[in-house]
Amino acid sequence: MAAEKFITLNSELYAYVVAHGHNDDPLLAELAAETGRLGPPSAMQITPEEGTLMGMLARAIGAREALEVGTFTGYSALCVARALPADGRLLCCEINRSWAVIARRFWDKAGVAHKIELAVGPALQTLRALPAERRFDFAFIDADKPNYRGYYEEALRHARTGALILIDNVLWAGKVIDLSDQSDDTRAIREFNDFIAADPRVEAVMLPAADGITLARKK
Repeated sequence: MAAEKFITLNSELYAYVVAHGHNDDPLLAELAAETGRLGPPSAMQITPEEGTLMGMLARAIGAREALEVGTFTGYSALCVARALPADGRLLCCEINRSWAVIARRFWDKAGVAHKIELAVGPALQTLRALPAERRFDFAFIDADKPNYRGYYEEALRHARTGALILIDNVLWAGKVIDLSDQSDDTRAIREFNDFIAADPRVEAVMLPAADGITLARKK
């Protein structure tokens, strides 16, 4: 067995990590500040380094068609849309209309709104209504946890060979290993993680970044 090699971050070390990546974008910072004024829901905002990683991955694979399940106020979508070519397309699924309004405003500010198709409503309905031939190169799943498996199956069904699917919150603040926590959300993530680890249709890696991110590549 390989020796364990990991590091636990504290606030100072985390600040160092963020400061030493290209994570300082004024418009994203403005969006994060506005999202922060929503109160407790703002905890759903992805981290700056996660957004940077998403954009880099989308660019690295030359993604042209992308999918996002759970758009919130549009931060992650903005990172991905910027990474797509001028004629790229990003389908965003969001159920909350007021959050979608914020997202649209910032996409307009960023000049990427023309790349984004926003579907407001239950994401599974949107995904199941897609034409069979619709294909994605890149997908990000960050929505209600009990439906993660359904979102993943739909994303995989429409994914091209070699497409990347990113799934957020897979460590769930560490609760995935706390077996005394049997809440619906925690159980759903725990079961989903076990499923991905054994899914032969993809190659996958779980990264301890932000709240845990799984990267799955369709074979």
